[in-house]
Amino acid sequence: MPRDDQVDQDDQDGGADAPRAVVRASDLIGGPIPAHVACVMDGNGRWAARRGLPRTDGHAAGEAALLDAVEGALDLGIPWITMYAFSTENWRRPADEVRYLMGFNESLLLRRRDELHDKGVRIRFAGRRDWRVPKRVLRRMDESIDLTRNNRRCTLTMAFNYGGRAEIVDAVQRLVADGVPADKVNEKAIRSRLYFPDQPDPDLVIRTSGEHRISNFLLWQLAYSELVFDDVLWPDFRRTHLFEAVRDFQRRQRRYGGVT
Repeated sequence: MPRDDQVDQDDQDGGADAPRAVVRASDLIGGPIPAHVACVMDGNGRWAARRGLPRTDGHAAGEAALLDAVEGALDLGIPWITMYAFSTENWRRPADEVRYLMGFNESLLLRRRDELHDKGVRIRFAGRRDWRVPKRVLRRMDESIDLTRNNRRCTLTMAFNYGGRAEIVDAVQRLVADGVPADKVNEKAIRSRLYFPDQPDPDLVIRTSGEHRISNFLLWQLAYSELVFDDVLWPDFRRTHLFEAVRDFQRRQRRYGGVT
């Protein structure tokens, strides 16, 4: 899966390779489990470059990380998980890479949607369905949505052709189209017009590869999310990294502007 960043940073170091203590799902029992975890899947290009491989090989290797992260969410009983799969800025990449990513995401759905369906995962897509997305990819997306729409064990939202600013712009345009008067425009009115108003805000956001920014991801929803920045490159991410982030989350105090 591609990283979302607007500026290519693949010449930077992805982080330390020191051994890490293994955290298991059982270690987290008794603590708060986030209801919604969102991930910025970053570092595919650097992972490939370190191995002398094409960037596309890094995206392909990220598939295993995605599936293992979802498995980890199921292990913990996390009901919502969102993955930043392709941003509105990713269209700026070389045409060959964009074509590969469109085909890769299509084939990923064909390979994995039945498996996710069997595990009780509902698949959804957040983002703009505009002319740039090939119609065959849109068909695979719709097929995956239809297949899994009644699953409730976990909802996997793929942020595809997604931008946080674009989502807010689209919500405001719906407000205008609905004729909402200015004195009725409030947070509730805007939230109800986001792509998925039923989805809770992320409790925890994880970004891999050592970068420390949110890169136009879920800008409205991240107001009170806990942020974890991990040095691991996305293709090397596994459920134990998710468990580490949840352990970090459990150690934090969430005050929402108040005092404990």
